[in-house]
Amino acid sequence: MPAFDVTHIIIAVAFMLAMGLILSTLLAVANRKLWVYEDPRIDEVEEMLPNTNCGACGSAGCRVFAEALIAGELVPSNCTVIPASGTDEIAEYLGVDAGDVVKRVARLACAGGTHVARSYAHYQGMESCRAAALIAGGPKGCSWGCIGLEDCARVCDQGAISMNEYKLPVVDASKCTACDDCVDVCPKDLFSLQPVTHQLWVACKNLEHGETALADCDVACDACERCVADSPDGLISMQNNLAVINYDNNQFASRLATERCPTGAIVWLDKEIHLKGKNARRIVRQEALPVRQI
Repeated sequence: MPAFDVTHIIIAVAFMLAMGLILSTLLAVANRKLWVYEDPRIDEVEEMLPNTNCGACGSAGCRVFAEALIAGELVPSNCTVIPASGTDEIAEYLGVDAGDVVKRVARLACAGGTHVARSYAHYQGMESCRAAALIAGGPKGCSWGCIGLEDCARVCDQGAISMNEYKLPVVDASKCTACDDCVDVCPKDLFSLQPVTHQLWVACKNLEHGETALADCDVACDACERCVADSPDGLISMQNNLAVINYDNNQFASRLATERCPTGAIVWLDKEIHLKGKNARRIVRQEALPVRQI
């Protein structure tokens, strides 16, 4: 049996030690050369944020938003999800002004629930607005109206959208983060993100005129132009038989534009509650309209 040679073991151990020393030296040099300083305040600010990563601030997540705050590219009030007290806390921690960014919320340009808007077919299939819209635009007589199959409510991760008894989406402004998901999913393009300061609102997108519009929905804009006549020049115009508000002139907006609207299609929003004008016909029907055969 050959004698045990300790020399080979010593050489192997020495080689491994030398390799370890060389590699650790290279890693230390690389760390020094490639190291990027990260402000420790980023972690602190991120913890103050809601960490919903909703994108309402325009950043790809709360950490990216925190980095932008530290860099002075955004102000704390760009986050419209946290309450004012949270915004002030971040501003005080960073020693900056909180800013004055108006909260935006999702709004629906339709008030045609099942008790006022007529359908011409029973839809049977996948419970999805997008699926129903593929079949002749959906079962409603108003081809612009909300289909009411809850795609927007399902896609809202914040739980800000619920369906009322008339199968219309209702947005809880306190939960809405203006993430844009409902805007993207609606096949009728009825949702848009609006500053809460836009209190004058047209809850309709029907482009038919007069009795044609009202034949399908009792609360449709019938293009009567009373709102245009009652508003300052340039605030409201009629475009393709629909009242359109010019929010560049928002400082002139008032409830006066809603007072003579016969259908209540144009409303004044007070904490997202729809206030109709005094001349709007009263809707007393509670039950769903029967499907009209054609």
